[in-house]
Amino acid sequence: MTLSLLLSFVGLCVLLSLTPGPDTFLVLRYSIADARPGIAAAVGSALGGMVWALVVAAGVAALLEQSATAYRLLKLIGGMYLLYLGIRALIDLRKQRKAGNETASAQGRAAAPASIRSAFTAGVISCLFNPKVGLFYLAVLPQFLSEVTFVNTLALGAIESAIAAIEMVLVAVLASRAVTLLRKPAVRDRLEQASAGILAALGIGTVASAA
Repeated sequence: MTLSLLLSFVGLCVLLSLTPGPDTFLVLRYSIADARPGIAAAVGSALGGMVWALVVAAGVAALLEQSATAYRLLKLIGGMYLLYLGIRALIDLRKQRKAGNETASAQGRAAAPASIRSAFTAGVISCLFNPKVGLFYLAVLPQFLSEVTFVNTLALGAIESAIAAIEMVLVAVLASRAVTLLRKPAVRDRLEQASAGILAALGIGTVASAA
């Protein structure tokens, strides 16, 4: 691979990372109360991207391109998972409002997103069940390779995953700091409602397009 091709690929990845997608909104959802779960979700999503890169490098992702059924099934599962995350977030927010006094509610909001493991898992699953990631690697990566090999394909996948991870970590940090500065329960509730609603809408849209 030439240096010019590598720089072109990096530039493309940076531009694409600036376009919000399901993973970005997922990171935002987990970053509202604390940056750490959001960062965990970002790392999980990057790991999912690396798995896709590995799959594409092995040639398995070609099946998705040729099999409409496999593509739709994977897309359907991913959409249902996003819908589940959005609905669960809305239900959790409603339970917190019924928790009683303001102190109990605040404690509930602080504890709910503190599960770094669940945020990491959500990031991995969200990316793994997004077939567009695999098809992106399958269609785009070979254009930047003078020789398509397992190692070269995996290397470009690692670069793309790293750039996406950096962007999503920045989103997590900035989102958590913005909420910390505001420190208004009403604003936090609105942000949680908005992020959960976006996830649910993305899930519905994905399921509808797959069906």
